[in-house]
Amino acid sequence: MSTLQDFAGYKPTWCPGCGNWGIGVALRMAFVEMGMSPSSVMISFGIGCSGNMNDFINAYGMHGLHGRAIATAVGMKLANHTMPVCAVVGDGDCYGEGGNHFLHACRGNHDIKVIIHDNRVYGLTTGQVAPTAEKGQKSKSTPSGIIEVPVDPIALAITQGATFVAQTFAGDTKHMAETIKKAFEHTGFAIVNVLQPCVTFDKKSTYQYYMKHVYKLDTSYNPGDKIAALEKAFEVAQEKYPLGVIYQSSRKAYHEEAVANVNTSLIAQPRFQDFDILAEEFV
Repeated sequence: MSTLQDFAGYKPTWCPGCGNWGIGVALRMAFVEMGMSPSSVMISFGIGCSGNMNDFINAYGMHGLHGRAIATAVGMKLANHTMPVCAVVGDGDCYGEGGNHFLHACRGNHDIKVIIHDNRVYGLTTGQVAPTAEKGQKSKSTPSGIIEVPVDPIALAITQGATFVAQTFAGDTKHMAETIKKAFEHTGFAIVNVLQPCVTFDKKSTYQYYMKHVYKLDTSYNPGDKIAALEKAFEVAQEKYPLGVIYQSSRKAYHEEAVANVNTSLIAQPRFQDFDILAEEFV
């Protein structure tokens, strides 16, 4: 049986109080409670403060390029669909640079779990506004306030075909771990949007702010109702943030329909080795 320490890597270098600390603990808790070991899960990391977790969690992990963590995770899953695959990304990394990969992974229903550190800023590059930042939010690169309206990650995921869409809060480690476990139990594209305060560069979206504006969905809520789920997503305009599984549906995951993966994983299939045949056509 693995322990939290088994999944521990190098000592984190995040700012004291950063929501990343809680997310890192919750992810490790979820792995342990699911009976995983560091060698039984693959993780693709993005760039930025969230991506630095690549050094802080012991697992089969790698850094993707900026915005390419989901594409890397898709490749991992297609190569060996028998192993669980997770992508750990930031809001800028996922909804900004990687927005195109995010959309197409949703519609393809790739069986990967995407944990998004949503702190509304690019923290590692000193606090520029991210796609989820509110209109008018000021930063070093937008001293007069951002012009664009924010991305609604929950509504975006639901409308583009994700089959599991959840939200949680970095100030509630137990809820994060439980939500991450539910994502891994789901077959198909699953996102967990984590509302994560950046204590250094965002003085509005603080722990105190979120504790005032978040609420947990109760047992009467039906995550299978797509219209109700979208209504919950749109509550962000009222500064209300539902926590829990907001939407969940069932359809075949990409690897279950891909011809090359029907019988066995790609890594278990015979590999082409006779390159002389390829060279003959050029002789």
